[in-house]
Amino acid sequence: MTATGPRIKLPDTIKTGDVIEVKTLIRHEMETGNRHDKNGNPIPRDIINSFIAKFDGNEVFRAEFGPGISANPYLAFEMRVPGPGVIEVTWTDDHGVSVVATAPLNVA
Repeated sequence: MTATGPRIKLPDTIKTGDVIEVKTLIRHEMETGNRHDKNGNPIPRDIINSFIAKFDGNEVFRAEFGPGISANPYLAFEMRVPGPGVIEVTWTDDHGVSVVATAPLNVA
């Protein structure tokens, strides 16, 4: 299952120096590798195993996941806003497929 539709949600108003919560969501069904298909063959594991968030190219948050991660995972983290820029989040699964989403961080 290829991950699709990543979303980033940011506060409506942001000022330089604020600590904000960045919320992210991605659609990915996840497969733990513990189930079998109707013929009894194991279904290969396919989970999102890493998440990286960058602000203007600089890493601000990283997470590594195991087979306990839920389908369609939601992740939130906090960061201090240095000024206007772009948030980029990258989700990578067991097959090496990376899905990237970006959102402008507009500072008032």
